[in-house]
Amino acid sequence: MQRNVVIATIAAVALIGGGTATALAVTGDDEAPAKKTVSVSNDDNDRGAADDTGDKAQDGAEDQAARDKDEDAGDKAENAADAKAGQITAADAIKAALKHTNGTAVSADLDDEGTAHVWDVDVLTKGGAWHSIQIDPAKGKVLGSHTEKDEDGDDAAETAQIRAALKGSSVTAAEAAEAAAAKGTVTSVGLDEESKDQAWEVDTTAADGTGSDWRVNPNSGKVTADRTND
Repeated sequence: MQRNVVIATIAAVALIGGGTATALAVTGDDEAPAKKTVSVSNDDNDRGAADDTGDKAQDGAEDQAARDKDEDAGDKAENAADAKAGQITAADAIKAALKHTNGTAVSADLDDEGTAHVWDVDVLTKGGAWHSIQIDPAKGKVLGSHTEKDEDGDDAAETAQIRAALKGSSVTAAEAAEAAAAKGTVTSVGLDEESKDQAWEVDTTAADGTGSDWRVNPNSGKVTADRTND
């Protein structure tokens, strides 16, 4: 009876940690103790390790696919300068713009105005008016705003298309920017309402200036490489 208890105890330990355990089976008489080897494979640990490896490989493939292929050293230097200027994140710039003008943010771009950088956020109001709000990328203050004019006469159709895309979206521009921020510094976010698989398009810049293009699912918030130009 003692022998069975010892073996069961060792087997339980092996089950918890996985691997192989050796036990001495002890009887109640004067016989020499007999060695019993118990081998247990912890399948959950094995599967978890395999899943982690697969996830890392998939993330690496997405990162490679998202990178801009035609950038040279000058492009990377410019990207790095832009990213450095954006002390206020894209999400925070959007929030600041919406505090100034009620509506829905459709895009935000960190633009180089020649002498300084500025966040340019486009907001669509409930009445159908388009407002462009400029946000200081260093302090998050509103620098100015103006109403966009319909110069080519096609704003109504474009606005209707954007409204339809936004209606089916549960992820906002700010949330899309926050989701993609794990990939690098977000320098641009905008709604792609024309593609069949509508999404938020997000540009990010890595620490070395490498630019990457991403698509954020408007319902799940999942971030994937932008392969539309492949």
